[in-house]
Amino acid sequence: MVARVAQEWFAICGGCEVTILDIGEPLIELLEKINIVHMPVLMDHKLYGQTGEGTAMEIPEAEVGIITGGVRNEEHRHLAKEMRKKCKVLIAMGTCACSGGIPALGNLSLKDEILKKVYEESVTTDKGVAPSVDIPPLTDRVYAISEVVPVDVSLPGCPSTPEMVTEALTALLTGTAFALPTKSVCDDCPTIREKKAVSGLKRNLQAPEFTVGRPLKEMRCLMEQGILCLGPATRTGCGGSEGTPRCIRAYQPCEGCFGPISEKANPMVDMMGALSTVGLDPKNVADRAATFNRFSGAGRLRPLPKR
Repeated sequence: MVARVAQEWFAICGGCEVTILDIGEPLIELLEKINIVHMPVLMDHKLYGQTGEGTAMEIPEAEVGIITGGVRNEEHRHLAKEMRKKCKVLIAMGTCACSGGIPALGNLSLKDEILKKVYEESVTTDKGVAPSVDIPPLTDRVYAISEVVPVDVSLPGCPSTPEMVTEALTALLTGTAFALPTKSVCDDCPTIREKKAVSGLKRNLQAPEFTVGRPLKEMRCLMEQGILCLGPATRTGCGGSEGTPRCIRAYQPCEGCFGPISEKANPMVDMMGALSTVGLDPKNVADRAATFNRFSGAGRLRPLPKR
C-alpha cells in the first residue's frame, strides 16, 4: 500500500524541509512508497481550495502527517488540530516542533511587548502599529506541537538529520520499531576528559585548543577548556551514521539543538550540575535561562519579572 503523507510548517526557518531533500538517494526509494497529498514547500495544494473557493481550512486525509515548527499564532493552532484529525500518525519534526526551538526564546517576553518592540520601538523600522487585518493573532507564547495536540513521533534537531527522518518514515511504513537515543551528546563525544577545568569560562566563540589534522580523541573536552558546551544537557543523535555530534566534529561546542535528553529533563539543572562538576561557576553564564534552554523554551521559559 502507498501511504499518503501530509506536511505543514509553522514557526520555523525552513531547514527541516531542506533536510527532507538532503535525504538523497534513499528519498527516491521512499517516494515509491508514499503519496504526498499536502506539502506547501513542494506542491501547490491550498488550504482554502485551489481558487480560494473554500470557507474553511482543509487538510487531505493521510496515513502520516508531519509538522515542522512550533505554534506561534492561532492559525498554527487550528492547523495542528486539523492535521491531528486527518492524519493517523502525527510526527513533530525538528526541535521547533518538539520543544519550541529558537522562536521559543520569545517566551521570555509578553506577546504585547514583542509587538510593541517590533512595530513601534525598533530603530531599524518605521514606526507603525501592529497589523491586525487578515493576519492570524499571535498566541500568548510559543507552544510545542505536543502541547496543542497528541504527537506520535518526535524527531528533534535543528534540523533533524536525514538518517533520522529516513529511519522513522521507513519504520512507520514497514511497521517496525523506532526509538530515539536516550544518551547525551557527551556520551558520543570522543574528546579527553579529566573532570577538571583548566580555567574559568571564556568568552563565547573563543577558539578551543586543538592540533589541526589530529583526531578529536586527542583534543581536551571543550567544557574543561572553559568553553561553554551544552552537550551534558542535550540529546545525542545529531551525528547520524558518523556518530560524533555535528558541532564537535567541527571543533565547536554543542549549542543544544537536539533539545533535552528526555521530556522530563531540566536543561538548567543539568547544565549547572555539569559546570560545577568541572569546577566552573554557573553564575558566570550570562542570561542562564535563555542559554541553557536555547532550543527548548516552549514549556520552560516564561517572561522575566520586572526589576
